[in-house]
Amino acid sequence: MSVSELFVAAARKYLSAGRKSLSAPQSLDLASQVSAVDLGLKPAVLYDINGACAEQVKHYLSSLQSLQLVSKSLLTLDLNGNGLIVNPVTVKSNLEQVLHDGSSVAVIDVCHSQETPTVADPLRGDLKRMIQDLLLLLGGVQQLEGVERLLSGGEKCEEWNLCTVFGLLLGYPVIYWFDHTKSFDNCLSMTPLTVLTASATWQPDTAAHRCCLYSFSVPAALQEEIKSDLETWKLRLQQRFEQQNLLKDLTINQSIVTLPSVCL
Repeated sequence: MSVSELFVAAARKYLSAGRKSLSAPQSLDLASQVSAVDLGLKPAVLYDINGACAEQVKHYLSSLQSLQLVSKSLLTLDLNGNGLIVNPVTVKSNLEQVLHDGSSVAVIDVCHSQETPTVADPLRGDLKRMIQDLLLLLGGVQQLEGVERLLSGGEKCEEWNLCTVFGLLLGYPVIYWFDHTKSFDNCLSMTPLTVLTASATWQPDTAAHRCCLYSFSVPAALQEEIKSDLETWKLRLQQRFEQQNLLKDLTINQSIVTLPSVCL
């Protein structure tokens, strides 16, 4: 079997939901994402294709590792039932950078009580504690062995704004925050949003697959204010991209959307 076929077979075997397994395009898209995580092009991928649980994601990743398709350093993270495949070295480096000087990420306060989104302090108390909690959680990686490399956020997940946590773990340069203890609503309704996407071509063998590595948004009115964060992210991604040859043809595009409601 070719490399692409091995990835597809693993996804179909371990990530079915009910009687339905992943299609070949879905399997290849996930494979390209996991390969990008393994290469450090992105720190993590959130599995959200179907209802497969974190335990299934762990078995999928273990299968890829046993076939030597990805490195043994990757692990599965379970946050309140959400499964992520994580490069712990890249994630920890990103979080430590934010904690050190608040750089590399812009935090947008989108609380429903506000009329419009605003830029917030990335090191405000609750966010700083959350980053410290994540670093403490990832510090337990050394205690995980072999097929048991499933790390769980446990009860801490109840304290965290998972929207913000996912943004941090996925390496977005812009993340949204709102006080989830008061409301899950936000103030992004009918707000023009700039959507940035980074795409590349994954070609482990003769089969080439175009994939989206990143897709995130920022309120268009705030784009100029956080321009340096976006430029830094683009530069670092381009530099990491040049250090590997599995993915090719990186493109970064942007578009404007305005939606009647935005679910975070």
